[in-house]
Amino acid sequence: MVDDAEKFRAEDEAVANRIQAKNGLENYCFTIKNTLYDEKLKGAFTNADKKVIQETSAEGLMWLEANQEADAEVIQGRQKMLEGKFNPIMMRVYQETGATPGSMPGMPDMN
Repeated sequence: MVDDAEKFRAEDEAVANRIQAKNGLENYCFTIKNTLYDEKLKGAFTNADKKVIQETSAEGLMWLEANQEADAEVIQGRQKMLEGKFNPIMMRVYQETGATPGSMPGMPDMN
């Protein structure tokens, strides 16, 4: 019985981690997409930036929809890939607007 409890606990943790990763990726995609409409930031985006943000956030959401059973590590890897596309844009916008990274949607606090 203890072995079964340990087995189920490990499975429950894996499911919880997967759900947390899915929610994190979905939230990240929506947060980045919404930066396009932020009054303080929207003037700093070039047309190319807007296209990258819109296409990549949509791609992330479509990937998530098609990969509902992906492991947490795979989902987190997908988020890192998206961050690789978004972060250079957001860092440039950060520099242009003088905003602090922690105050910008989608950007971690660098302190």
